[in-house]
Order: sequence, then C-alpha cells, then structure tokens
Amino acid sequence: MEPEEVLKKRWGYASFKPLQREAVTAALEGRDALVVLPTGGGKSLCYQLPAAAGKGLVVVVSPLIALMDDQVAAAREAGLAADALHSNLKAAPRREAYDNLNSGRTELLYVSPERLLAGDLYEVLSKRLVLAAVDEAHCVSHWGHEFRPEYRRIKEALDRFPSAARMALTATATPAVREDILAQLGLRNPEVLIGHPDRPNLVYRAYPRRDQFKQVLEAVRRHPGEGGIVYAQTRKDVERLAARLKEEGVSCAPYHAGLGAEERRQAQHDFVNERLDVIVATIAFGMGIDRSNVRYVIHANTPRSVEHYQQESGRAGRDGLPADCTLLFSASDLAAHRWLAQKDFTLPPERKRALEKQLKDIGRYASAPVCRHGLLAAHFSAEYPTAAQGGEGCGACDVCLGETKGLPEGEARLTAKKILSAAWRCEGRYGTGYVVNLLLGRPGERVSANGHDGLQVFGILREAGEPAVRGWIDQLIVQEYLEVTEDGEYPLLRITAAGRALCQDRGEIKLGLPAQPAKGRKKPKALRLAGSGVTEADEALFTRLRAVRRALADKAGIPPYVICQDAALLEMAQQRPSTPEALLAIKGMGEKRVQKYGGVFLDVVAGRDAPAAE
Repeated sequence: MEPEEVLKKRWGYASFKPLQREAVTAALEGRDALVVLPTGGGKSLCYQLPAAAGKGLVVVVSPLIALMDDQVAAAREAGLAADALHSNLKAAPRREAYDNLNSGRTELLYVSPERLLAGDLYEVLSKRLVLAAVDEAHCVSHWGHEFRPEYRRIKEALDRFPSAARMALTATATPAVREDILAQLGLRNPEVLIGHPDRPNLVYRAYPRRDQFKQVLEAVRRHPGEGGIVYAQTRKDVERLAARLKEEGVSCAPYHAGLGAEERRQAQHDFVNERLDVIVATIAFGMGIDRSNVRYVIHANTPRSVEHYQQESGRAGRDGLPADCTLLFSASDLAAHRWLAQKDFTLPPERKRALEKQLKDIGRYASAPVCRHGLLAAHFSAEYPTAAQGGEGCGACDVCLGETKGLPEGEARLTAKKILSAAWRCEGRYGTGYVVNLLLGRPGERVSANGHDGLQVFGILREAGEPAVRGWIDQLIVQEYLEVTEDGEYPLLRITAAGRALCQDRGEIKLGLPAQPAKGRKKPKALRLAGSGVTEADEALFTRLRAVRRALADKAGIPPYVICQDAALLEMAQQRPSTPEALLAIKGMGEKRVQKYGGVFLDVVAGRDAPAAE
C-alpha cells in the first residue's frame, strides 16, 4: 500500500503536509533523517505512518512523559497497536505493555530516554526494531534551549540497533543546533528535512510589561470560553496569577512542580478534556500539556530564548485554526534568567556564551518594532518573503497591525540620547527607577540632595509618560546601549561604551511603543485565511458538534482532540455531510474514526438527537 493510501485510510487526509512524505519515505527505506517542522506541522505522522506500514516496531524516545498516554490514545484511534513505558505508568497497563511487546503485537512504543537507557528493553527491541525516532531532538544539543544530559547518551542505545533507521525530530533548531543533533545522535548520511518555521495562523504580539495581571486578564478576556495557556516564570507567579484569575471568574488552575502529583494530574486532565479554560503554568511543566485547540498563549514573563518562545507559543493553534500569542516583556526577566542559570553552579564558558546570545535574541524579538513573523523566521535562518521585500508586512503581529509603532529614525535617536545622557550623568550609581524619575522630572529628596533636579535632562521626557520611558530603557538595554550591573543587592543602570558612541551619533537605534490600533484595519491574515465563509449557523452547529465530541470523549476516557480536531468539526459544520462516504471526505476523519463516531456526528448534522455528556 502506498503511503498516501495509508494516510487516507488511517488518518483521513488526502495529501501530506510539506516534508512529511519525504520523512516517511526515508523511514520506510531504512534511511536516517533529521526532521525540523514547526509545531502543527505533523511531526508525529512521520514515525506513526511507518509503524502503520507493518514492517516492524517503531520506538519513539520522548522527554515529555506527561504527553505519552494521550499520544498512545491518539495512535490507537488511528488503528495502531501502541503502548508507552514510563515511570508514571501503573502496574496493570505496564504489564499489558510488556505482554504486547514480548508477543510482537506492538507496532509503536513510546519510552522516555531514562527508560530506554535502563537497558532491559534492548533484547526484545533488537528482534523487531525498524525505526528509532527521537522526539524533541534539540534536547541533545549543548546549543539547544533545553539541554538534557540523558539525551546526550541516547546514541549509546541507538548503536545497539545498527540496522534500525534513526529519525530525529524537533520544532525548532538553528543551524548550529542541527549540526549538534546530527553528531550527538550519530545520524548516518541522513535526509535533512527543514520546514519553514513560520506559523501563519498565529498572531504574535509583544508589549512592555507594566501591570502584569491587568495585561494578562485583558488578553484572557478576548477569548471567552476558549482554551488558553498562561506561562509564568516562577511557581509563586503561577499561584498568584491563577488565584487572581479565579477571583475574576476565569475557569483556571495552576500547574507547576511544587504541586502534588495528583493535583497536577487533575489540572492537566481537566484542561485537556476542556473542563478548564485556562492553565497557568511554569515553563518546564507547561510544555507537557497537549491540547490541539488552544486558542491563545500568554507569556506573563519573557521566556529564556527565541527557541523557548517558538516551542511554547507553538502550543497555540496546533489544529491550524487562528490563535493569539502575547508576550509581556521586561528586561528584568532577562536578568532573572541569567541569575537562575548560574545560582547553583558556574556555567562553562560555552554555555555562558550560548545563554547570553539567547537572552539578547529574545530581548530583541520582544522589544524591536519589527515584524514578529519576520524576526522569528530570520532567527532560524529562513526568509519571510513579505517582510524581506518591504511589502505590507505579515498582517498578523502587533507591529504590522499598527498596535506597536516604531519611532521615526530622527526621533528615536534623539529620544535615546536623552535617556543615555541621564544615565551618563548618574554615573552608574542609581537604578532604573531613579533614572526614570529624573527623566520625568519628579522631584524627591534624593534627586534634590544630589543636585540632579538642576540637570538639563531633568523632566526632559515628562510628556512621554512612565510606561513609554521604561519601555525605551528596556529597548536600550536589549540593544546594549545600557546595561544593568549589580552593586551588592541593588541593580544599577549604566551607560555602555556603545551608548556613549550613540550619543556622538555613532551607531543605529530602533525604538518603539504601543499605539492604539488603527480604526478600520483589516483582519489579521490568520483570520482571513482560516475564518472566511463561516456563518452563524455554521458556528452554532460547530458548538453542538464540540459538545457531542466532549460527551464521546468522556465516555471513552480520552481527550476530545483525540477523537478529532476542531478543524474537522468546523469543516463538518460548513460541509454538512449526510453519509459515511461524505464524512470520509472531511480532513482528519479516517476509516476507523468514521466507523466508531460517524453515526453520532451525522445525527448531529441532520438535527437528530445526540447523546448528552455524562
């Protein structure tokens, strides 16, 4: 059977997404491959389809233990004999997984790197293994954003199966990380498949953080009743934001390592099964949450790198429908990342250099008044055509939508000089708040005692207001014209050599600030692409179909998205199929899904009674 036939029969798609066919072909032919596809690009199909081809066992090594059971459920819905082995597995399913593996029934097995390296699976795997897929492969790299020592040892295990093909998969990898993945996993003359990193269905926004909770609440309220993830930097931040959102009537729960295992499991279960609208999570644990119809992701704090941001914001819109990604930026977050990375031990020089570059890159992304889609594409060495050709922009970020305005070059330079002059006159002896008060002309005992209320820069940016001045200072820090130094326990603001040079008109500067959206602007491109032609009747039917899917999922004990994704339900609502054959034409509705659930969905489309949620 040709790969396209398997794809249609098992998954209900008539054609592959970009580079999926090439990855599947390499695996079926026993060749190694590096596959870099953005979140939502269909990485899992690249190893699931070879498992469905019946040529032997496929093992998937993944660090995201929390996702494995849902991944197994999704594979089984496509008709695969799938299991997982990990530390969270209870006794009965563990015995069943071993029985299936030893009897040769297993087609697809998920394992954690630690579980694989334990060594007790080597003998049984050696008999049938045809493909070893390493998911989240950026974790093997010293230059990646989530270096994991266990991942550096995976090659030890892979070398025990020389005849099995190897596939490394990740959503984000710079050229340096890609080279490291190839070396660390020992990929042999591999097919290198690099997809474009852009996610056109996502609308990116990055704003200066001023009132964290107020800004988070505003973003949440733009999506009533829809699923969203709020990322925060610390457990304390997570607890505080979750508690205040609850007080405002938002259906949400916290999710972090400090919670008990059962409380974490319940929060994740309720969110994935659409009983909670919002999960507030720390970064490390938030990446273990999988729900295809997340409509927005909010970063209440700045992530540690562009790679982190691409992965974390990528939790949104995995079904291909429109989604919003909002980042609240403060330069203090970068200092916090730096401190956390070094608080327990001194970083080796190469890791320190990598960290500094990561912080600089994410700071530039979050603060520069430049097309966000273009910046993300450029970071991963890909061209974003519209931005590169000086066109109308992406139409799907705060800059191109007119929500963030770049200052004209002359005004930006003059504004920067005013701020830099104030910092220069303060001689690096005061913090950001003092310099802000000086620029705004706020009198005070310290300012008067130091004679700074008589300086030419006193009150020179009074008309701009505090939010704008603080935002510009953050932008000057990111562009390395200012720096924050430590003197005991107090952070001090100091002008750099580059800042002094800019005061003498040597150097380039870009400054921006949030602006009121232009009236009558056109919809974001993502909404134009995915939301055209949807009537009120379609939306009403879509809502009924989602409720029925929820009831079916509750009865089966699986997440709703495992039955089918929102995109399939939306297509049903628009196409209104009346027969099983017509339902098979809906993208994502393979034969097994239609056999199991088709009758129920057809009844809903026809207006007949449907089962209620239990």
